[in-house]
Amino acid sequence: MIEIGLLLFPRLTQLDLTGPFEVFTRISDARTHLIWKSRDLVRSDSGMSILPTMTFSDCPKLDVICVPGGPGLIELLQDDETLEFVRRQAAGAKWVTSVCSGSLLLGVAGLLQGYRSACHWMSRDQLADVGAIPVNERIVVDRNRMSGGGVTAGIDFALQLAATLRSEREAKMIQLQIEYNPAPPFAGGSPETTDPDLVAALLAQSAPMLQARREVILRAKARREGN
Repeated sequence: MIEIGLLLFPRLTQLDLTGPFEVFTRISDARTHLIWKSRDLVRSDSGMSILPTMTFSDCPKLDVICVPGGPGLIELLQDDETLEFVRRQAAGAKWVTSVCSGSLLLGVAGLLQGYRSACHWMSRDQLADVGAIPVNERIVVDRNRMSGGGVTAGIDFALQLAATLRSEREAKMIQLQIEYNPAPPFAGGSPETTDPDLVAALLAQSAPMLQARREVILRAKARREGN
């Protein structure tokens, strides 16, 4: 039995969690857990409430730990209880993984030193401040670390992990089962393929959140370096 755990926390981006969850629950002989400090409903950044299935205290030893991203990371990056839980589980896990900006939490927890990693494009540069090597790819694998880029990349990442844990055939069956055959209605979806005016507008809209998170990360870096 493969034990897979996804970290659930307030103001996460729900698709970072639910995209991989949809894939993981279809992997043969695997159990997938949604983990938080309590079993109370957790509200995502978009307002969806999600019920944890496991708490930190009763979580089994995980084979796979996955950390999603979202605006709630600003608080989570300063939460010693969560950071310690992730470190503890990562120490015995076969795979330490993330989606979107969740890789920043792995970095602050000291789990990405010298590892290549993906992240959401707006936060990718912050990986260097947590000791990781930023990579502009949708899925990044470095030893037993696997990361997906922004939001929807979580499905791609989860299918790749399913192939690694079981087989490419099984992963392809899951992909067919969920009819994952993307055909977006508009060109774009990455800063390289989108109108520069739209990129600039989104960066301006997200600037306060990105700056707040950057400040938290830089404080964590200073503590790590003993400054």
